Amino acid sequence: MVQLITDVNSAVNGFVWGIPMLVLLVGTGILMTVLTKVFQISHLGYWMKHTLGSIFTDKHITKHTGAEDQSISQFQSLCTALAATIGTGNIVGVSSALIFGGPGAIFWMWIVAFFGMMTNYSENVLGIYYRRKNAKGEWSGGAMYYLRDGLGSKAGMKQVGAILAVLFSIFCLLASFGIGNMSQINSIAGNMKSAFGIPNLATGIVLMVLAALVILGGIKRIATVTEKLVPFMAIIYIVGALVVCIVNIDQFGAVFASIFKGAFGMKAVGGGIVGSGINLALTWGMKRGVFSNEAGLGSSVMVHSSSNVKEPVRQGMWGIFEVFADTIVVCTLTAFTVLSTGLVDLETGVVMSQSEGSALVGEAFATVFGSFGPAFIAIAILLFAFSTVLGWSHYGTKAFEYLFGSSAIVIYRVIFIVFILCGATMSLSLAWDLSDTFNGLMAIPNLIGVLSLSPVVMRITANYVARKIKHEKVEPMLSAFPDIQREELKGLDNSD
Repeated sequence: MVQLITDVNSAVNGFVWGIPMLVLLVGTGILMTVLTKVFQISHLGYWMKHTLGSIFTDKHITKHTGAEDQSISQFQSLCTALAATIGTGNIVGVSSALIFGGPGAIFWMWIVAFFGMMTNYSENVLGIYYRRKNAKGEWSGGAMYYLRDGLGSKAGMKQVGAILAVLFSIFCLLASFGIGNMSQINSIAGNMKSAFGIPNLATGIVLMVLAALVILGGIKRIATVTEKLVPFMAIIYIVGALVVCIVNIDQFGAVFASIFKGAFGMKAVGGGIVGSGINLALTWGMKRGVFSNEAGLGSSVMVHSSSNVKEPVRQGMWGIFEVFADTIVVCTLTAFTVLSTGLVDLETGVVMSQSEGSALVGEAFATVFGSFGPAFIAIAILLFAFSTVLGWSHYGTKAFEYLFGSSAIVIYRVIFIVFILCGATMSLSLAWDLSDTFNGLMAIPNLIGVLSLSPVVMRITANYVARKIKHEKVEPMLSAFPDIQREELKGLDNSD
């Protein structure tokens, strides 16, 4: 029976993450880039100023909401989204891309990120525009809502929108236990055991207790923890990687050359033929890029929709920054750390080490930090993966809420916490493969929603640019629902 499930899953997984699916993901990003007039470049200074820049200059961005307000700040929503996206994919995923796709895979990872910025932007814009408040006064938004209320509002599409919304929620719910929970915890337990000799069971118990203290407190407690944990873990890892890169800065010319040559088949990857090399680099780069930043999967929009922001485009810009930080910054640093230390032959793309996954990155750090290198990576995996668990617990909660109502979400949270212990003590090759599949299946209904509602994104973007950048007097587009539109207009000010 297990073998049958494995065979069926392999076939489905091959379809879900085949070239057609990757083309659909990137194609959606290209379309949204065109419709928004290359917003990520044409308004680069603007969105950087109103994301990274505003963290230091605008107290409204980081100010916590009151106890009676169930929404979270824009910065908290970003940190919670980054908590789920900056994870093992930034270390293990990049390592896998280099091993199987060669240095050229990094170029295609950049391409996925460039267009993925506008896919993530579009998801967030739609998430804010179609969100509703639940019985507890919390904002609820995500692909399931813009599928039901956006796509479903089109002539003859009510049933289609409703069905796709349910399918997305089911896939998200199942993925939350796999890639958002057990697979992450299993990575932590394995690294803690190999680096420090800590038994898997002990790791599982500690993580289960810590997770329970955070997750049972709901989105506001999760956001409070992630806004402290994410900047800390990201800065520590970036500083460590930068030190390795600076020590080997003389290799950067060769690293860039290897990446571009590998991407376009100007050299054979791993000694293979040129055509095979391009295919491997393109496939692994795109696949790992998507898994790293999750643009197109419709996952992070669920926490972005919980923000206290009023302008859909403002939260959309945080989506652009999220992809930029995750892939362009963190993944690139990981890649350059490995490539600049001699662990990969830059002429052929052959990996010179026997290490795989996080061990390969740990070996790269060891060239500068000695025996502390692998331990440093083990700690990074701990922080990255645990923060991913916290972020995905909210995604699963929102999917469960959509399917069964807000009164039952405590049931999901308790089950999710118990699965943490299972993740630390089980062999999870099948669970990882299944979660891989469900994670990919989330993208199908989500991308249908984004593509069908692309004209809405275009109008909202044009409306915002006209008002905020060109200073024209235009009625704001804040919500698809008249009652929420009226309410949001009351408190709209220049900080939004």
